[in-house]
Amino acid sequence: MNLDAKIYVAGHRGLVGSAIVRALRQAGYSNLLLRTHQDLDLTQQVQVQRFFLSERPAYVFLAAAKVGGILANNTYPADFVYQNLMMEVNVIESARTAGVDRLLFLGSSCIYPKFAVQPMREDALLTGMLEPTNRPYAVAKIAGIEMCWAYNRQHATRFLAAMPTNLYGPGDNYDLRTSHVIPALIHKMHDAKMTGRSEVLLWGTGTPRREFLYSDDLALACLFLMNVDRRAFASLVAGEAEPPLINIGSGQDQTIQELAERVAEVVGFKGRLVFDAGKPDGTPRKLLDSSKLASLGWTPKTSLLDGLRSAYRDFLECGASAAFNAEPLPTQP
Repeated sequence: MNLDAKIYVAGHRGLVGSAIVRALRQAGYSNLLLRTHQDLDLTQQVQVQRFFLSERPAYVFLAAAKVGGILANNTYPADFVYQNLMMEVNVIESARTAGVDRLLFLGSSCIYPKFAVQPMREDALLTGMLEPTNRPYAVAKIAGIEMCWAYNRQHATRFLAAMPTNLYGPGDNYDLRTSHVIPALIHKMHDAKMTGRSEVLLWGTGTPRREFLYSDDLALACLFLMNVDRRAFASLVAGEAEPPLINIGSGQDQTIQELAERVAEVVGFKGRLVFDAGKPDGTPRKLLDSSKLASLGWTPKTSLLDGLRSAYRDFLECGASAAFNAEPLPTQP
């Protein structure tokens, strides 16, 4: 990407999008197209089409998404499938009509089957049943991958789907109604420490294994992929027999209990961790095989401990007040 190229980052205020914007600016890119939801509703086809035809971005990072943990996915399944499908359909189609050079679609490791062979390679897609607790979200993301693949085959576009592992970092969502596991653990343990509670109750058994990647590392991987030479990029997106799909992970996982203990250490909570086995665990293990990306020359730099320390600083500086002022989760029928 030329430094003066016009680049659209969809979802620039989210965890992933904000990290991509930071990485772009640090690398010297200044011609960034950034729109809030109030400026541009990506679920509205006409608005998106007008934006693309007016601005004509050369490159697109499609990081906009409705995301959340098990509780949010169980509570709002229709919102997760509808909003994610609409955003993907509108942006990908409009990128085609506007002649975008390269598009990077950000998905999630939940696209892979619940009992996929570990670590999960890209060819595990659609080889088994999905995890029920986030199936609507996963199906929407799989549809986005299929769109990129179909458009590349029919329209000779250069659209790549990148599947990150579980993410965390600056700008995360710490609202316990909708957050993922690391920000939820940070919020709960900080609250317990500040109120002097002796224990923290956590969902599930603590035995599932999860892989995590610091959001700024993901952003650097995204820039790396969008800047590989044309021959390498073409090999990633031009396949007839397999989708234009690449995993982005750290290559290391740990149990939720081990993660919770590490978060407690960073936060300074010295009480007991109690696991409620009556709550869902989700997929037993989610570890990505990121060897395809590594073979291109990229690996992450941030250790889990350093990333957690940075995430906790971000919570103290930016996330705590918003998290504690959130409205309660609606009562389930």
